[in-house]
Amino acid sequence: MKILVVDDELQYRQYLSGLMESDGHQVRVAENGEEAIRCLDGGFAADVLLSDLMMPRLDGFALLRRLRAEDRLPPAILLTAFGSVEMAIATIHDLGGYWFIEKPIDPDTLRMLVKRAGLQSNLARENRELKRELSYRGVLSDMVGESRPMQELFSMIRQVAPTSAAVLITGESGTGKELVARALHANSKRSDGPFLALNCAAMPEGLIESEIFGHERGSFTGALERRAGALESAQGGTLFLDEIGEMPVGMQAKLLRVLEDLKFRRLGGKQEFVADVRILAATNRNPIEAIAEGKLREDLFYRLNVFTLSLPPLRERKEDIPPIVESLIYLLNRKHGARVTGASPEFLSHLDQREWKGNVRELRNIVERAVILAGVGWLGMAHLAVLPPSLPMAALDIPPPQPQLAASPTPESLPNSIRIPVGSTIEEAERQLIAATLQVTNNTKTQAATILGISAKTLHVKLRQYREEHNRDVEELPSE
Repeated sequence: MKILVVDDELQYRQYLSGLMESDGHQVRVAENGEEAIRCLDGGFAADVLLSDLMMPRLDGFALLRRLRAEDRLPPAILLTAFGSVEMAIATIHDLGGYWFIEKPIDPDTLRMLVKRAGLQSNLARENRELKRELSYRGVLSDMVGESRPMQELFSMIRQVAPTSAAVLITGESGTGKELVARALHANSKRSDGPFLALNCAAMPEGLIESEIFGHERGSFTGALERRAGALESAQGGTLFLDEIGEMPVGMQAKLLRVLEDLKFRRLGGKQEFVADVRILAATNRNPIEAIAEGKLREDLFYRLNVFTLSLPPLRERKEDIPPIVESLIYLLNRKHGARVTGASPEFLSHLDQREWKGNVRELRNIVERAVILAGVGWLGMAHLAVLPPSLPMAALDIPPPQPQLAASPTPESLPNSIRIPVGSTIEEAERQLIAATLQVTNNTKTQAATILGISAKTLHVKLRQYREEHNRDVEELPSE
């Protein structure tokens, strides 16, 4: 283990270094905090820091504060004289020190503390290494994927992120293009700066120039005050322009000028600003087709297309569904206060059968709905009962909770829609919907209630009400 000893008293430096070296540790000594910083900067990766509190020049307080701010503070054991115990405790609480020990030092106590601090240092190192390994295996920022296409994408992101190159991100809607942009920002030299995302398709054509460049007061009707645009707000960081192919062609020409000159002006203004911004763009259209249709300027495309990252659709990487579901369950448990453990093989099998036209966005919606329905335990087939129409109810093949006396209907005979004549009352439509849902679920009322979005008690009350209204034809309804 590597120990860094920091004390302005020569006697204590020699005593501590000798004690630690006798236990087999590699030791470096420093007379004050400044010398300790130089030692660490020189490549000595200390596992444990032994530091006096009161020292000339850079004392123990300032040393811990600086190392913590730079995110390289190892477990620190503070050496304190009589009367400064309260300061040592406060330092441990405020600056993240590990423990303190009073002078004169008991060697056995110090050995025990160093051993425990070393264990903590090892755990922290293993945690960092695990996170680094995950980033290379199946996780990068908020993206998850173990398939070969995603691993290749992660590799390209890691290569291009630290550069200043413009990046064009392509992929179908819902594949996670903004997640790629955020991963590029998070792994870049601009990660401490702002990340700003604008959807060009969602902005009115008359306001898009103001949104990007900003405007001066009175520059157009309704401009009552000066306003900074996205280029100004994202200074020192990253600006992500989603659906760049939907940006008006005239605006594309102005954006091209910014990319080439790295300067811009607010709308109606004369002052020039330097664009210290990395611009990322994305489109769900085929860029070549968009150019042919006149939707995307060819010169802007080639200026943005320094590096292209293409996101594969989910249907082409279905092996990523289980890890994505696992990651979503973790996030959604925190969002909704649920305690879902995982997804059953049957649940994952049915997800694998879908076409995934909505890609990862569609998958998230389905898993979120299932997590809300389940609340606790495992996601199973019953929690897919409210899937969108793209997967018919008959295809779920949900088994009844107990054998039925009557023969179960075949999947072909199960209704996945009902016809309600014009002129029907809401009560009549409700009765038909309940009847059809009970037929689908083989008269399993709890399952039917879940599909209908009502409680089991409410369903029982309605069935009792229907039986009591003899003037209505309720023969198609199962008895309670």
